[in-house]
Amino acid sequence: METAPLKNFATWARTALIREVTARVAAVLAPGSSERVEQAKAVYALERAVTAAGGGDEGRSAVADKVAYTWFNRIVALRFMDANGYTGIGVVSPQAGIEVGQPEILAEAKRGVVDTEVASQKTCTAVAALLDGTRASASPQGEAYALLLADYCRHWNRAMPFMFEREGDYTELLIPANLLADDSVLNRSVKVLTEEVCRDVEVIGWLYQFYIAERKDEVFAGFKKSKKAGAGEIPAATQLFTPHWIVRYLVENSLGRLWLLNRPSSGLVDQMEYYLAPVEEVTDFLRIAKPEDLKVIDPACGSGHMLTYAFDLLYSIYEEEGYGPAEIPSLILTNNLYGTEIDPRAGALAAFALTMKARARQRTFFTKQVEPNICVLEPISFSPDELDFLRTKNGDRHAEEAFWNQLADADTFGSLIQPDPDITSQLAAHLATFDHGDELLRAETIERAHRLVYQAEFLLPRYGVVVANPPYMGSSNMGPLLAGFAREKYPAAKSDLMTMFIERAASLVPEGGVFAMITLASWMFNQDAANFRKDLLGRSTISSLLHLGRGVFGVDYGTVAFAATRGHDDRSVGVYRKLYDVFSSVRTPEEIRDLFLDHSHASYLVAQHAIESLPGKAFAYWVDREVADAFSRCGPIGKRFSSGNGITTLMRRRPPRSPSRHRDE
Repeated sequence: METAPLKNFATWARTALIREVTARVAAVLAPGSSERVEQAKAVYALERAVTAAGGGDEGRSAVADKVAYTWFNRIVALRFMDANGYTGIGVVSPQAGIEVGQPEILAEAKRGVVDTEVASQKTCTAVAALLDGTRASASPQGEAYALLLADYCRHWNRAMPFMFEREGDYTELLIPANLLADDSVLNRSVKVLTEEVCRDVEVIGWLYQFYIAERKDEVFAGFKKSKKAGAGEIPAATQLFTPHWIVRYLVENSLGRLWLLNRPSSGLVDQMEYYLAPVEEVTDFLRIAKPEDLKVIDPACGSGHMLTYAFDLLYSIYEEEGYGPAEIPSLILTNNLYGTEIDPRAGALAAFALTMKARARQRTFFTKQVEPNICVLEPISFSPDELDFLRTKNGDRHAEEAFWNQLADADTFGSLIQPDPDITSQLAAHLATFDHGDELLRAETIERAHRLVYQAEFLLPRYGVVVANPPYMGSSNMGPLLAGFAREKYPAAKSDLMTMFIERAASLVPEGGVFAMITLASWMFNQDAANFRKDLLGRSTISSLLHLGRGVFGVDYGTVAFAATRGHDDRSVGVYRKLYDVFSSVRTPEEIRDLFLDHSHASYLVAQHAIESLPGKAFAYWVDREVADAFSRCGPIGKRFSSGNGITTLMRRRPPRSPSRHRDE
């Protein structure tokens, strides 16, 4: 996919939308605005949002940035659906076959045709009055289109509430102005997101990365000035879109591997181009009875790239097992795919991408109202009075209070939070006893408690497969809250978010479960990661590893992709591939891919005990077996011999003093 046009569009759209939404915020909140009379509740909600974001210009700017991002997501989503014929009529696009022009819903309204199953009677009346001139307006067509667009967003809320607002949401007050201009976001979206581009839902992920690129630059500029990352900076600082072939390697060598171990006769292997088969018989693996039991999570799912390819593989699995095409998409979204995320906009895009995968396979999928299992982790906490109300009679007070407040900083810690499964189950059952309608005064507390339990259940170790491109951030850039959490909860992995996520991935699966990730390569060798490597190798077994070198994410520091099984087997042999000739050389992801597909390129079969025998457990997989065996037998030289000074230049040595002179002194 050619990404340069997408980058230009997304970065331009961010600036344009923030400017236009900022103008709308000022107009709506102006004293005596018509919105204050006609939509008082929504205006009140907007004022509360501004206050919560800091108030004044700071609060207005934060709200404008958030709403601009939301409208970007919606416009892109509607354009994607228009281009694929899912909307039935062009909501943000002109009539099919026309490259430039007004959105089809407006063009039809000007001819007196409005879909009354979508637009309310109030909207139909207002649009007609605006277009025939009986209702005064500075921009009658623009106002009419804004009314229609708001109703279409409400209509799509039924199938995709994560992407489109319900009636009364203040974002509908802030529909960007100037949407009908020749150089508007709508018109540019149609030109850039062509029907061909929109055949691949991967475009959603690229747009997400490019939209936040400027914000990411701002955050990294702050790092250079010794600023630390908090909840507001982490999403932009840590998001990177994974090249599709690496996504395939990760999913095929985790989800695909686990299924093939359970179904050796499966034909799935024929479509897995990036699968590295075991070189020896595997007997210890998680048993899976049926496709519904294959539970896959991406604990930092971003825009959902890992999950959308997992959808494709799962579809083939269900198909091979004899399930009917009409039932498969709903089964996958209901039973198999899960994601957690701290950025609400990214979470919405991930859910949208999965919904589009399902709709592409099942024409009537929207009517099923199946919502993907994407959980945006939001901060939730309770006051002392609320904690007293939620406690059980004979429970452990400290443990229960810790449970109810464990998500207080969920927008910072994300899926690194590890709820206790037993307490989660116990308090979920206790909470169910409140649902009898006799706790009206505590309804808001109970509703928040249910949301907390829902989020906590996503973080329990109940998955067979974990696949992720985790966030990267060294401890030097962490804010004090995150740094303290890392020291307390992940002492061996605290040096970087990515190593903390590797440790977390291993804890999300049971024995025999599989986790696969792409990360920077520093943890393989750095001395400060020695304890982390020891823990990783002690609790899991590496099945394959791609040492990718530099260039996967542009001018990076070198990356590695690997798949591992929970459970230690030091005799197991892993497949290691070195996909570079000179580590410092920066290549394109496609060039690295070509080296992977070149099976004559450097490949190593390494028993895990060979890695474990090396000093510091360094992942020097290329070391000759004789050398590894020597380390295993004898250990490091430093443990047998003492070091001393080598040859020293005589000219720099002081001559010894004579005995007589010494005595004289």
